[in-house]
Amino acid sequence: MTVQPAVTTPTVVGVRVPEGGMRQDLRAVKVVWQRELIRFKSDRARMLTSLLQPVLYLFVLGTGLSALAAGGAGGVNLRTFMFPGVLSMALLFTAAFSAGSIVWDREFGFLREMLVAPVRRGAIVIGKCLGGATVAAGQGVVFLTLAGLVHVPYTPVLMLTLVAELLLLAFTLTAFGLMAAARIRSMQSFMAVVQMFLLPMFFLSGALYPLSNLPTWLRVLTRIDPLTYAVDPMRRAVFAHLDIPPAAQRVLNPGVTWFGWRVPTMVELALVLVMGLVMLGIAMAEFSRTE
Repeated sequence: MTVQPAVTTPTVVGVRVPEGGMRQDLRAVKVVWQRELIRFKSDRARMLTSLLQPVLYLFVLGTGLSALAAGGAGGVNLRTFMFPGVLSMALLFTAAFSAGSIVWDREFGFLREMLVAPVRRGAIVIGKCLGGATVAAGQGVVFLTLAGLVHVPYTPVLMLTLVAELLLLAFTLTAFGLMAAARIRSMQSFMAVVQMFLLPMFFLSGALYPLSNLPTWLRVLTRIDPLTYAVDPMRRAVFAHLDIPPAAQRVLNPGVTWFGWRVPTMVELALVLVMGLVMLGIAMAEFSRTE
């Protein structure tokens, strides 16, 4: 009589997947935020090169044009006028390209590992946005230390105001970068698309010239440029702490107007915040889809 061997059932080891929840999402936001800071801190070449362009604009271009504009600047140094606009430039590309790191993560497979974590995908996007905004705002604060070289006073109120506005602008620009990176698969395409939008946004924002006495077509373009509503509040804050003639104020700091109505600073900042939240929402919706 043949004895059949006993059939053993393999033991199945259960794998416990942590339940998702607000606590896990907040932890994911923190981890992704810290990763962005560590990545930027370890890349010293990126830290230096991102500051080189605004320094060249302010001290080379600004100095070169000062003699040409001296007669129509009301005694105000052109570099002083340009400082708020170039300050926005100090974080313009840093914010967008910090968001672009998500394209690298997608290409090398790290993004997929993050997306399968038991957290909402929106938490990963928020962490990326906060990390990129922190890095970009930090770059802006470093550039802000050069204010005294262009006759901008180191008044505590002015410095705190500019830092707050830099944080808001950095958030919106990073959200824009994330929105662009959500569907782009290669870093080359991302850089081309972002530069196609960022450079026109910078030149149309009034960063390098006053918003008064412009041709109609150019005035319309400056009003629909989102960056205009970030540069103008910074210029208002700087000019409020300068002792210059009222005539020069009207020429160099006319503000943004809608059909003759000068838009208040808080309305401008609210527009920048709303645009940032909308773009972040679009990025979160895109990343919520199946990769």
